[in-house]
Amino acid sequence: MGRSFDVVVIGAGPAGYIAAIRAAQAGKSVACIDEWKNKDGKNAFGGTCLNAGCIPSKAMLESSELMHRAQHEFKIHGINTGPIELDVAAMQKRRASIVRQLTGGIAGLFKANKVEGLVGHGKLLAGKQVEFTPVDGEVEVLTAQNVILASGSSPIELGIAKFDDDRIIDSWGALELTEVPKRLGVVGAGVIGLELGSVWARLGSSVTVLEAMADFLFMADRDVANVAAKEFRKQGLEIKLGAKVSSAKASKNGVTVSYEDANGSQSVEFDKLVVAVGRKPHTDNLFADDAGIQTDERGFIVVDDECRTRVKGVYAIGDCVRGPMLAHKGSEEGVMVADIIAGETAEMNYDVIPSVIYTSPEIAWVGKTEEEVKASGRAYKVGSFPFAASGRAKAMEQTSGMVKMISSKDDDEILGVHIIGPMAGELISEAVLALEFSASTEDIQRTIHAHPTLAEAVHEAALAVDNRALNYPNK
Repeated sequence: MGRSFDVVVIGAGPAGYIAAIRAAQAGKSVACIDEWKNKDGKNAFGGTCLNAGCIPSKAMLESSELMHRAQHEFKIHGINTGPIELDVAAMQKRRASIVRQLTGGIAGLFKANKVEGLVGHGKLLAGKQVEFTPVDGEVEVLTAQNVILASGSSPIELGIAKFDDDRIIDSWGALELTEVPKRLGVVGAGVIGLELGSVWARLGSSVTVLEAMADFLFMADRDVANVAAKEFRKQGLEIKLGAKVSSAKASKNGVTVSYEDANGSQSVEFDKLVVAVGRKPHTDNLFADDAGIQTDERGFIVVDDECRTRVKGVYAIGDCVRGPMLAHKGSEEGVMVADIIAGETAEMNYDVIPSVIYTSPEIAWVGKTEEEVKASGRAYKVGSFPFAASGRAKAMEQTSGMVKMISSKDDDEILGVHIIGPMAGELISEAVLALEFSASTEDIQRTIHAHPTLAEAVHEAALAVDNRALNYPNK
């Protein structure tokens, strides 16, 4: 029999490593197992988010945004630079350096919090035992009082467009391209597809996004989605809606993609094709058949509102369970579960999870869309404020977009806030806090916002709900 721990966590992504640290802070003995291996063959903690998702994509988005601004905005500011040259290798070196710093930081956090970081594969057995197969060494069976499954997710592969790591690639491959493709195809106009498309479009690629659904950004508020579609097309992204891909055939010269849309059968050629149609829970060899873990029809581990599986003392969090596949959602589930194990009262407010798309302009929202509020039958009121009327946005030369606020008519409670514009991902935090406290529109109206700031747009949107906007004509 191997070592014994109070808590064994399988997976060291944003959900797992946070759960491990929180449990250790409560005085529990903790082991966290992870087998992630990067393309250089080296193992690293951090999961998809730190190694091949959130962090590297944001590094690339920042680089590409600076390139775009240098090419198109600097002259407006009176800054002349001469010809702008792109060094993709240097850009990729910077991205890889940021990833290494953060993944190495997790190892440091484990050491500081006395978490046993184990590199290898973890598999839940019956009786809360965990089979640990290290990268180097012999298999060991760990005994745990509590087990937390945090195995994450992986890209969905289409049978008609299988990944070949050359012409047809997933989101990770799209982050590690060594040169700018002349023609880039993206299947899927979701968060990942739009972010990746934006990166390479700003670096000079001709990008076409093929989206099977007829509505653009179906999960976002319609007003915001309409503004976003207009802005992205203005930037050069060709977005084809209702385009259902039927085949993708790779050759040494590129990829031929066939699809059906309202105009019939179509065909288009690309140098590279990124398939970004979503992600699926990664539960391969995660638990034994007799471990007692139940999955649903889509492969997600079945849990209750407090992330308990049907096996006492076994929890599951993050992308491998229901709910939005967001790093911050997984992290907060990790905190909740660790606190429950420690005997504390803990809960997760699934109604107040912010979503952010890190394009330019950024898109962020929390709460209900206007369509959802309308469908609920609740009487509501709406206010919006354009960044074109924001002094700070004008100074930044980033005036596209708006803030939209939806509140109830009966008690003035804020029901949803939707932002498209500069730093939307940062601005949404005020709205998240407001919804968490069940704040009213008046609460935001009476909160003093510094001038001149982008946050004033949130204040003005709240005022506009009651036709009291001070820096923009009311309806």
